[in-house]
This record gives sequence, C-alpha cells and structure tokens, in this order.
Amino acid sequence: MNNQSSKGNRIAKVLSRAGIASRREAEKIILEGRVKVNGEVLTSPAFNVLNSDIILIDDDPIAKPDEERLWCFHKPVGAITTAKDEKNRKTIYDYFPSNLPRVMPVGRLDLNSEGLLLLTNSGELKRKLELPSSKLSRLYRVRVKGRPKEASLESLRSGISIEKEFFRPMQISLDRQQGANAWLTIELREGKNREIRRAMSELGLQVNRLIRIEYGPFKLGNLKHGEVMEINNKSIRRSLRGVGVDLAKANSKKRSQTKYSEVSRKLH
Repeated sequence: MNNQSSKGNRIAKVLSRAGIASRREAEKIILEGRVKVNGEVLTSPAFNVLNSDIILIDDDPIAKPDEERLWCFHKPVGAITTAKDEKNRKTIYDYFPSNLPRVMPVGRLDLNSEGLLLLTNSGELKRKLELPSSKLSRLYRVRVKGRPKEASLESLRSGISIEKEFFRPMQISLDRQQGANAWLTIELREGKNREIRRAMSELGLQVNRLIRIEYGPFKLGNLKHGEVMEINNKSIRRSLRGVGVDLAKANSKKRSQTKYSEVSRKLH
C-alpha cells in the first residue's frame, strides 16, 4: 500500500501520539504487517493518514489520540526501567497504581539508580523530551567512594573520551567529603548509558548512590519512593515552553497536580 500524499500525518507519528509505542517501535510494528489502514495492510511507515482514516493494529482499532500528559515518578533502587524483565525482577510498572493510564518512561534510570523518572502517555512527547536537540539538562546528586580532586574533576568539565566514546562536558561541584565518601552534584546535557558511573570509574571513584533530582524544568522535590504525581497541563506548557518544547494543540483539559501512591500489584 503506497501513499505519496503530503496531507495528514505520518502513520508512525499517529501511533506514537495515540500512546501505542514510540515512533521507532511503531515503525517496527508496521514492517511486521500488523497495521491496516482502511482495510489494507501497510508495508512501509512512509505513509500519511488523515483523521477520517480507520487504523487497525492486529485487527483492533486504535483509540483516538489522548491529550498529552506527564507524570513525575520517584524510581526506587532495584526497579528495572522496562515493562517486562526476563529475570522476573521488579520493574517500574510494579510500582504504578491501578488507576494510572498506559504510560511510557522518558529515558531511563539503571537498576541501581533512583530518583526522578518522567512518564508520559504520548510517544511523541517522549521523543521530544529525549532528543539531544531539546538540550534538557539532567541534574544528579552522586555519592562516590573515594576522595575526588578538583584537578581530576576539571577533566570531566572539559569533556573526556572513555573507550573511544566522547562524553560532553559535565557541570560538577564537589559538595562535601563525608568520611570515605564524597557527595557531588552533576549536570548532564545528554544521557549516555551509565555515563556518570563510567566517568567516575575513570577517575578511580566508585559510585555507591546516584539520585536524579531534575529533568529539564521538572524536579523530584519531596516525592516519596514509588510515588507518582501528575503535572497539570498549565505547568507542563509553561515549563516546556521555556525550553523550546511544544505540546500538541489538542491538549486543552485542565488537570491539577495529583499524587498516586497506591501500589497496583503486590511486590515480589
């Protein structure tokens, strides 16, 4: 099925807006032949759809795109940032309340990291917040075993290559030395895999606690471990407009900040 029309939106974008999957994941679903438009199977993601088109995935109609929503989640240590884990370990979804709609994490935090993890029902908003071009900073409180020296930290402030991979300059402050451990505050502009842990290891320091306290304009604040709080639309728009990220125009409902603290499933 081919479509060269410039009208409408790319099918992957529509699926992402509907909260089905990220754009990349939506393209995979299309290539697997699971998507139909007006009764015909799509063979390529290079296809535009209109609001009047009937879209099916596995022969089930997709829901109309919901308004873009955003939540803050305090991820505990030991939770995997994924929906399912082959080793049957706890995932972030084990902590979500039963009344939380289908959400996707914005970026990730590794198993032994904790703190602020943004959640959204929109694959499109997820993509915008994750793109390096958004230039959203991530702020962390980091405890390391060892005694950091200003001279060695300066190398990270200038940018460093580790195993042929270049890490952009980090903003780092040495807050205090507490016995054998030291506390640092580190700001990143990109989130490479285990970036802080690898950088600290390069300096001979071992990270024994890592807490994300900010993602762009959003802060962890006093959110408790495992707690989820929805950010109202006015706050989202105001915060993201300041960093050049726009929400979909369909976002019109007023929502207050709501905390969800019940656990939806019994933890193993």
